[in-house]
Amino acid sequence: MVAISRGAVLIHSAPDALRPHVEWAIGSTLGWPVTIDWQTQPVLAGSWRGEISWSGPSGMGAAIASALRGWEHLRFEVTEDATAEFDGGRWMHTPDLGIFYAQADTAGNIVVPENRILAAIESAGANTVELHRELNLALGRAWDAELEPFRSCQDLNPVVWLHRVG
Repeated sequence: MVAISRGAVLIHSAPDALRPHVEWAIGSTLGWPVTIDWQTQPVLAGSWRGEISWSGPSGMGAAIASALRGWEHLRFEVTEDATAEFDGGRWMHTPDLGIFYAQADTAGNIVVPENRILAAIESAGANTVELHRELNLALGRAWDAELEPFRSCQDLNPVVWLHRVG
């Protein structure tokens, strides 16, 4: 039995000409046509943003991120929720930094494995500045910092309130 996972693809900025290629890459990875509801990206003139949810076999998040990572003008995040059988994951990509991957827990928090922490401690020695640098790298802080302005523009969208009936 194949474990089914779900997640999201958040395209933070894509040039106009790249939009159909992004949809094709995601759709061919998932195995069905994908149409993204694109909106202008106010942070970067001439670019677009959009998001979709997906479900599929565990590991699909990595496949989607791999399909998208070849385009240098694309900023994106891919998430895969943890299941009872598999860890979740988060992939972030920016033109300047390339791609970052981290394991994610059931709440979506980045999990830094013990061996990565031990390697950071060993590499830094007594140098606390170097330890901070190593831990920030393990947490993907540079990717978060670069993507945050693109995420924040989502707050400009109108809120749709769902009301409980009954």
